[in-house]
Amino acid sequence: MTALQDHPLRYELANELHARPFPSIATSATAVFVALRPKKDAAGRNRAADLAHLCALLDRYGAAHPAPHATHYSGQIGRHTLKWESHTEFVTYTAFFTGVSDRAFDAADFNIFPDDWLAASGMERVTSALVRVGPSPVVATIKEAVAEWFVPESVAVSYVLDGAAVIAGDFHIDPAGHMRFAVFVNEGTGPQRTGRIVQRLCEIETYKTLSMLGFARVRSLSGPLAKFDAQLSGLMEDMTLSETPAEATLDALLSVSAELEALSATSSFRFGATEAYEALVHERISVLRESRFEGRQTFGEFMMRRYDPAMRTVAATRARLSKMADRAMRAGELLRTRVEVERSAQNSALLESMNKRADLQLRLQQTVEGLSVVAISYYAVNLVTYAAYPFAKALAGVDKGMLSALVTLPVVGLVWMAVRRIRNRFH
Repeated sequence: MTALQDHPLRYELANELHARPFPSIATSATAVFVALRPKKDAAGRNRAADLAHLCALLDRYGAAHPAPHATHYSGQIGRHTLKWESHTEFVTYTAFFTGVSDRAFDAADFNIFPDDWLAASGMERVTSALVRVGPSPVVATIKEAVAEWFVPESVAVSYVLDGAAVIAGDFHIDPAGHMRFAVFVNEGTGPQRTGRIVQRLCEIETYKTLSMLGFARVRSLSGPLAKFDAQLSGLMEDMTLSETPAEATLDALLSVSAELEALSATSSFRFGATEAYEALVHERISVLRESRFEGRQTFGEFMMRRYDPAMRTVAATRARLSKMADRAMRAGELLRTRVEVERSAQNSALLESMNKRADLQLRLQQTVEGLSVVAISYYAVNLVTYAAYPFAKALAGVDKGMLSALVTLPVVGLVWMAVRRIRNRFH
């Protein structure tokens, strides 16, 4: 059989589906997670710098480097297993090690990521979390641990993956600057499933935090949007009352429209990213298949009460900005039409004035033409009289006055015909 030629990206694209396997985590383990993001132009950052920063950490532990241009890495550093991923506008580091500290959520566990190494990244922390994984004791013990480790007012606790584990978290930042999550693994739950649960928790926290950047953007837009809304209302009122010249109103309206378009352009990426991250948060919670634990709120219910209103605010502001820009554009079109109508009326009046001036000029021309015939005829009669008088007196005895009378009408007629012929030739 003739060998088929593969697409040059066939293997690369197929392998991409298997490039980020879930970690395998023991029943008793600790996960340390951090997400870093550049302060400016996160989506357009230098990805090579991300890889170089990872290699700097690997060099501290004598670990092998990933392949050039890699966007993900998994390997052993000391007693930890490190998982690194590069995303559109952030990078994540997750370190796992077997066993748990004597003190729950000990800040010393985060020392796997040295302070000087973190500072050298040139990035800022989006979020960080400590995840404590342990065997599932009796319900009373879980309730006691949850009450001790988390804020009761906002803690969310639920069974996940058909009772494979119990997860808990309050989405509060602890004194050390980290989020806290606990996973109580039931007997019979394998390390792969435990790893999926831990990774989902880290993803939920990351995407939740990144989507809240859109909410922060919305807060910063509230003042400018209120100002533009008032300006648009005032300009629309001016259009209705016709108290301000249309061209002046149009200039102001175009200025507002340009500012709205600029605001929409600078916010479009953040709004789009927020929408995507929100969808990922709900998707990650959905795949956990939560069920209620002892009447406590689930992670989904926590998001519904605390998170979803913020996302609805972002969506509403995005729609408001879009509608405001459309309203300014429609008002501009109406006002532009009004200006064109006014200019058409002015042009019509100007043309009418020009027609009147042309008619007056024609009349003056006709008057001047008549005077020109008289003047030319006067000189022509004199010339003919002077030229013909000697012959007329010798031959017919006609005096000068009679000769002038005889030649006046023919000369005037000839002059009139000549002037008329010249005028017709020009026309």
